[in-house]
Amino acid sequence: MASPSVPARDTPRLVRKIIWIALAAIVLGGVAWYAIFTATKPQQVASPAAGAEQLVRADSHRLTAPAEEKAQLVEFLDFECPSCAAVHPFVEELKAEFGDRITFVNRYFPLSAHPNSGQAALAAEAAAQQGQYQQMAAKLFENQSQWAGSQQSQAPLFRTYAGQLGLDLAQFDAVVADQKTEDRILADIADGNALGVNGTPTFFLNGEKLTLSTKADFRQKLADALK
Repeated sequence: MASPSVPARDTPRLVRKIIWIALAAIVLGGVAWYAIFTATKPQQVASPAAGAEQLVRADSHRLTAPAEEKAQLVEFLDFECPSCAAVHPFVEELKAEFGDRITFVNRYFPLSAHPNSGQAALAAEAAAQQGQYQQMAAKLFENQSQWAGSQQSQAPLFRTYAGQLGLDLAQFDAVVADQKTEDRILADIADGNALGVNGTPTFFLNGEKLTLSTKADFRQKLADALK
């Protein structure tokens, strides 16, 4: 029996929507982990107009499930962003260290300047529908150098990743092609914009938009939130 074909997907249309919704968000460059953090702006607290519901929705991806939650760390990310890929291993370290007390949450925020970021988010969401969000996210980040920046659709490669994860490819294809999946990603972008997100990765700790300078600073912020 032939494998299901890759579904037709109007990726440029999704990119155009991202451009309008994200208002041409500026890409944070650099692959060194310290490029992720800047100390040029004072810490900002989420605007009162942007309520707690815009930080975490019922369908947001919670990566940890503490028996007793003492804090919440929300990350808005772009799978094609080199800084997001660079910080990913460190965030994994923080999850291992603090995940029994802090709920780590991921939100989609594909930037308009990244041609395959929207398609990557679709692939991650399709994997999430089969309980493999974190596994797909890890594959996208770990293999980012293979596909980032390409002007050709990387949907076939992302589908290959789905196969490597053992996902049901027919179900994966259907979710990628479903308009509801695109709407789910666009809703995250809208929340990010309302919260003042203008680049990736952007972190919120207990509703506070973090401005960080070093790994040690990041770890200390989490430790302080538990006091």
